[in-house]
Amino acid sequence: MKKRKVAIFDIDGTIFRSSLLIELTDAFIQEGIFPASARRMYARAFAEWLERRGTYEEYILAVVHAFLKHIKGVRYADFLRVGKKVVIFHKSRVYRYTRDLVHDLKRRGYYLLAITQSPKLLAEPFCETLGFDKVYGRMYEVDGQKRFTGNILHLDLIADKANIVRRAVEGEHLTLRGSVGVGDTEGDISFLSLVAKPICFNPNAPLYAHAKRAGWRVVVERKDVIYKNI
Repeated sequence: MKKRKVAIFDIDGTIFRSSLLIELTDAFIQEGIFPASARRMYARAFAEWLERRGTYEEYILAVVHAFLKHIKGVRYADFLRVGKKVVIFHKSRVYRYTRDLVHDLKRRGYYLLAITQSPKLLAEPFCETLGFDKVYGRMYEVDGQKRFTGNILHLDLIADKANIVRRAVEGEHLTLRGSVGVGDTEGDISFLSLVAKPICFNPNAPLYAHAKRAGWRVVVERKDVIYKNI
């Protein structure tokens, strides 16, 4: 059986022009599932990022903290209901470069693999609209009452994207020969180092510095212009 080439994508900030976790957290607050006070946990980090006094990573970490604090006790059914609304509303809010790249690689027979730190329950339907074959994301424990416990399952696996790639390649009969990888932060370096064609898309400073040293391709999409090899 011939092995398929694989293309691996980070999702938040790489394909989606935001973060699925941010949008889900905001939606939970709007729906009254999370208290309004949850937004205050990341409001300052958000303002500092907008004013370029803080980093996007600090903002995301603040949102993650708020999400983890309030997800405990949330009903699984409410998650699915609100998550569906988030996906429907945001499914087309993607970057042109990576959207077109996904479509091109799909047409050429690549196996499309998504790896994200956002919840898998949200990332999976979002990625399915783009034609992905498999999605790895954070999985949250549900108790016998179908409510979230606040615990993250298999965190050791999702935390290391390189291990996910190796596992997927072995389990899905794939090859890294001719493979493509797209990421936007230093957390993606581990899996980008494994692929034949790493692409750093709208990279943050640490990833950009690594890309320049490693000779990796850098692509930036700004407004209606796409800059390559900058």
